[in-house]
Amino acid sequence: MARTQKNKATAHHLGLLKAKLAKLRRELLTPSSKGGGGAGEGFDVTKSGDARVGLVGFPSVGKSTLLNKLTGTFSEVASYEFTTLTCIPGVIMYRGAKIQLLDLPGIIEGAKDGKGRGRQVISTARTCNCILIVLDAIKPITHKRLIEKELEGFGIRLNKEPPNLTFRKKDKGGINFTSTVTNTHLDLDTVKAICSEYRIHNADITLRYDATADDLIDVIEGSRIYTPCIYVVNKIDQITLEELEILDKLPHYCPISAHLEWNLDGLLDKIWEYLDLTRIYTKPKGMNPDYEDPVILSSKRRTVEDFCTRIHKDMLKQFKYALVWGSSVKHKPQRVGKDHELEDEDVVQIIKKV
Repeated sequence: MARTQKNKATAHHLGLLKAKLAKLRRELLTPSSKGGGGAGEGFDVTKSGDARVGLVGFPSVGKSTLLNKLTGTFSEVASYEFTTLTCIPGVIMYRGAKIQLLDLPGIIEGAKDGKGRGRQVISTARTCNCILIVLDAIKPITHKRLIEKELEGFGIRLNKEPPNLTFRKKDKGGINFTSTVTNTHLDLDTVKAICSEYRIHNADITLRYDATADDLIDVIEGSRIYTPCIYVVNKIDQITLEELEILDKLPHYCPISAHLEWNLDGLLDKIWEYLDLTRIYTKPKGMNPDYEDPVILSSKRRTVEDFCTRIHKDMLKQFKYALVWGSSVKHKPQRVGKDHELEDEDVVQIIKKV
């Protein structure tokens, strides 16, 4: 692929090669034979709390120190590499939410191919709602590229939205390719070549933006995960102010010093912003709202129905209507149905059928 010139005539050939690569990578990661042997100890950490954040990075960048300072959990810290050998969980209580923080062992180059227990580390990272890539301030950019390559190879897409294209298999009629915008990367031949590699001969594909061959492969594979990610630059006490100013211009960055506890509040604020959680306070009848223990919902699923299900699944059977105070309604209180979308820090009182 590196030797092939990139132009319209070779787009078809490159698309085919990319599809072959993606398919072979998947077969490497999920071997078809059902062999024995578990995933290895310490990696089946039970999901707890309202959200899960994973610390990913090379050995000795300060992940364990950061976990200790933020959560008060003890994860062994030493000046040699590979101090942490299993996954160590901790919990941060922040703005009423319980956030589970996972200290994953350091990954090395080639982790996506299974080197150094890398596969288990990255599999656990796939279950996180947000990933913190911890970098050493002395060599942040080189490490950042290597870690991104490892995670991308495992189907984790960082700070990206899912491709805005629809792909639907059908029984007959061949490949039907339509697009609402001008395409510079994909044409019908390339799409057919990619689909035939996956043995798909009948499908409807609609593009709503200028997609690439990689985007189409991601949608066909269907196992991609789109995760927000923060690049945490640790050990900033070891670099100059000029270097820090250069780092500050990069997107999704948060400079800290875990050892000296610099800017840990800023990091927590950023984690909260990237997790995009919604806090809903409950109000029992005739009493004041309970501001101590909010119900935490994801920003993508925050209707009154989601709120009821989060408290108890039988609550919807007795649901009559809800009274809501807060920024999502015009009147205080307002009667709403179960499809009403709630905003952060709304107060809800559920009225049950008699």
